Amino acid sequence: MDGVEPVLYPLLRRDLVAQGPRYVVQIGEKMIDYNEEFRLFLSTRNPNPFIPPDAASIVTEVNFTTTRSGLRGQLLALTIQHEKPDLEEQKTKLLQQEEDKKIQLAKLEESLLETLATSQGNILENKDLIESLNQTKASSALIQESLKESYKLQIFLDQERDAYLPLAESASRMYFIISDLSKINNMYRFSLAAFLRLFQRALQNKQDSENTEQRIQSLISSLKHMVYEYICRCLFKADQLMFALHFVRGMHPEHFQENEWDTFTGVVVGDMLRKADSQQRIRDQLPSWIDQERSWAVATLKIALPSLYQTLCFEDVALWRTYYHHSMCEQEFPPILGKKVSLFQQVLVVQALRPDRLQSAMALFACKTLGLKELSPLPLNLKRLYKETLEIEPILIIISPGADPSQELQELANAERSGECYHQVAMGQGQADLAIQMLKECAHNGDWLCLKNLHLVVSWLPVLEKELNTLQPKDTFRLWLTAEVHPNFTPILLQSSLKITYESPPGLKKNLMRTYESWTPEQISKNGNIHRAHALFSFAWFHAACQERRNYIPQGWTKFYEFSLSDLRAGYNIIDRLFDGTKDVQWEFVHGLLENAIYGGRIDNYFDLRVLQSYLKQFFNSSIIDVLNQRNKKSVFPYSLSLPKSCSILVGKINHFQSITR
Repeated sequence: MDGVEPVLYPLLRRDLVAQGPRYVVQIGEKMIDYNEEFRLFLSTRNPNPFIPPDAASIVTEVNFTTTRSGLRGQLLALTIQHEKPDLEEQKTKLLQQEEDKKIQLAKLEESLLETLATSQGNILENKDLIESLNQTKASSALIQESLKESYKLQIFLDQERDAYLPLAESASRMYFIISDLSKINNMYRFSLAAFLRLFQRALQNKQDSENTEQRIQSLISSLKHMVYEYICRCLFKADQLMFALHFVRGMHPEHFQENEWDTFTGVVVGDMLRKADSQQRIRDQLPSWIDQERSWAVATLKIALPSLYQTLCFEDVALWRTYYHHSMCEQEFPPILGKKVSLFQQVLVVQALRPDRLQSAMALFACKTLGLKELSPLPLNLKRLYKETLEIEPILIIISPGADPSQELQELANAERSGECYHQVAMGQGQADLAIQMLKECAHNGDWLCLKNLHLVVSWLPVLEKELNTLQPKDTFRLWLTAEVHPNFTPILLQSSLKITYESPPGLKKNLMRTYESWTPEQISKNGNIHRAHALFSFAWFHAACQERRNYIPQGWTKFYEFSLSDLRAGYNIIDRLFDGTKDVQWEFVHGLLENAIYGGRIDNYFDLRVLQSYLKQFFNSSIIDVLNQRNKKSVFPYSLSLPKSCSILVGKINHFQSITR
């Protein structure tokens, strides 16, 4: 159930009507006999069901969701079962033996009492009775000794189990950290079953460790990276840095001293400074090299964290002048203070002095703390994702407005199965019955089904979720779902799905990598034409630049333009036809189509069109791609890169271009 239906209110309130010797209650339009022994239990898989105020007073809520201690015990059992199955087996046998001996002891006591009760004459002269008592006493003493040994062995086994407790504790903490993400975005919901699968995958990590402690640290590190990557691909680019800091704070609270996080988040704000303090008075208390506009932030830092302020020695102008004016100051912290100041305190300094570099400083802090090279995960690759999918777990692709991954899904289906095995339904009015029918048919036949735009039919999603619970699909069945962010999207369906976000990757490098992963080696090195391969690389860079500029509105573009993979495919076809044949390459032909039909067709601002024209002239001209090789000169790319002289280097991933930092 998803809520308390109003039709049940008379029953829950016990609005009973006496009719002779019996009681009746009105349910809807009918009067139903009521039995005093009747009890009603309602259950839901929704972790936050909506119970209206008038129902909350007549319903008793019992929360059976996962607790931190309960999950810790469950994870510990899984770890011991995998790492030391003999230990778990020994403990089970030990418990069984203990119970058997306790039963034997109880039987001996019962037999002793029965013998004493049935004895006749003088007990002291009854030799058989005395002998029986002595045997019982000896047996009881032996059992008691065995139980003591058993208790000692159990304590030893528990100590062996507790050695893996830090892993279970860390994993339990990770689960509740990622559970908090639903407060940021309703779509960021994750199930315990999916987390347990991640945990078991981390346990499969085979690394040589000298002792148990090293093995545990290795497992914690492996699980941390797997969970971070798993969650990050479900998040939009704008939320990845937020999650990284949330993850660091939850997993490494030792990096944050008192008041530091509150100062960073603004909980400790300017009200600590007396309102009577004028801007000029505050300014006079600070070193002269600090700009006027940063004086308030530095003064807040001084009052909130006085010990840190004293350590920083802001009065030493020579120490701070280079740092203050450096273009990447977060990486040039004064070496003398590097060992005295923690990584997060360095972030606080950047926030106070150079807020323009705060985002880079936060990313650097999170990377160093988590042991990552970069925060953003690998670019989305549906072929790689497909290997993780299960027939019982839907794959939910969270899209931005205007994006449509159905073409990529069709290509994936053609590569992995066949085109006839892929079906799709665009959801909307009147499509619900067709979707259910297709779902049942595809599950029975083991085909793929894509239900698009589920955000348009949010009220129908509980019906879909109930149908999924009753399905018994074949192993080859896959259900793909696409939806935009919606605040009322069904939490149960979100938790039970494998989620990914569908948007352009962050940074030029990852965008180029995604483009090259979408092209096959044959597409890149067709006919061994190196000039064609150079033109494709220029086009991939052009596409990445167009998408990346959207992060800097209104400086990059004046508005958000939906440059997508369909534009990439259309542009690829143009480049492909351009080099098809022996005729001369006409770059004006490329400029015209990309400017007026494909990319420029989305642009409605004169200044944005001028930017696009400038890019086209930079990337597509004979000085970069010398097709005729008339002067036999080296290709000059607009940026500090030299294009390879062989198609084989451009095939596959573009790890050759290590100088691309973003």
